[in-house]
Amino acid sequence: MSAEKSENLSWIDKRFPLTETWKAHLSEYYAPKNLNFWSFFGSLAILTLVIQIVSGLWLAMSYKPSAADAFASVEYIMRDVEWGWLIRYIHSTGASAFFIVIYLHMFRALLWGSYRKPRELLWIIGVVIYLAMMATAFFGYLLPWGQMSFWGAQVIVNLFAAVPVVGDDLAVWVRGDYVISDTTLNRFFAFHFLLPFVLAALVFLHIVALHHVGSNNPDGVEIKEGPKGNRWSDKAPADGIPFHPYYTVKDLVGVVVFLAIFSAIVFYAPTMGGLFIEAPNFQPANPFQTPAHIAPVWYFTPFYAMLRAVPPMYGSQFPGVLVMFAAILILFALPWLDRSKVKSMRYKGPIFKVMTGLFALSFIVLAWLGLQPVDPFLTLLSQIFTAIYFAFFLLMPIYSSIDKTKPVPERVTS
Repeated sequence: MSAEKSENLSWIDKRFPLTETWKAHLSEYYAPKNLNFWSFFGSLAILTLVIQIVSGLWLAMSYKPSAADAFASVEYIMRDVEWGWLIRYIHSTGASAFFIVIYLHMFRALLWGSYRKPRELLWIIGVVIYLAMMATAFFGYLLPWGQMSFWGAQVIVNLFAAVPVVGDDLAVWVRGDYVISDTTLNRFFAFHFLLPFVLAALVFLHIVALHHVGSNNPDGVEIKEGPKGNRWSDKAPADGIPFHPYYTVKDLVGVVVFLAIFSAIVFYAPTMGGLFIEAPNFQPANPFQTPAHIAPVWYFTPFYAMLRAVPPMYGSQFPGVLVMFAAILILFALPWLDRSKVKSMRYKGPIFKVMTGLFALSFIVLAWLGLQPVDPFLTLLSQIFTAIYFAFFLLMPIYSSIDKTKPVPERVTS
């Protein structure tokens, strides 16, 4: 480093901890040496958030949040704004990519036991991020003012009306009106614009919490508790390597692969056959014409299938709403439900592995069922897989404590 650069850096460091931050979170942050491809999804989640914020800001420059102009402004973006079609498809594809990455990131945490001590708070912050993502997607769902976005939002908002006693007032409070209207669109746009920055703040807290307790690994072995001192530093764990440059370079490989797939979808299949953008959303919203089949976008469909699986009670859909929200909120309890002696799936017994497999299968099947029209047989399947989903959590204290585990190595394996 030249003397001039060193002097400039010294000037900054006296006023802002630039070098200290760089060392604490990158060059001298030691991560386990055995991280595999599952570790890509944390950095990819940050990348997709940045993509969504940047593309969303550009879309907001030409979007008009009014019932009279919203659909036309989206068409204007697609047809007349320079590269507007590309920005819109990047944003719509990015929303689905964000959820795919987050679902895989959460599943990685499940496989590695990253919700166990000392990472309980880290997991809780992660679930809060997931809830904020769902809220952001919900508020953004209405903005195109197409048929499916209008009627899908109508169905979701009406769920609040199922809450006993305060339901009707709650639905009016969410809509800002007695029906989905211009007022609803304006407030949804405001929240959809604001929440990504809340998400960014939550991600910052998530990273700070992660770097405080240290990264987990496929073995679930804490490198901070292992041998100290290696060729990197006398204070570093023997099984840790600096995050930069080793994992920054490795993550770049994941980024390149992700962007290649992402670009292929944006340019060749932006609607993904109706999964990412439904066909009715290319028609302007019509409050007097209901689509033949209303279903939310795919990342909400597992919970929508659970909602439909529960029969109404006394004409109220509240039991289904309760089950739907319970399916999300139960994630907060996961660190205290797992009573296994080991963290990682590598060393857990067959019962836990079978239950995890059934849980993953139930989530995928419920996502598909939520996209299908109402049918008695499919409703029965939804009830079966909803029971499997909840059994994974509610029975965990039992099967995790009686399951036979394998011996865990003292140090991480290659």
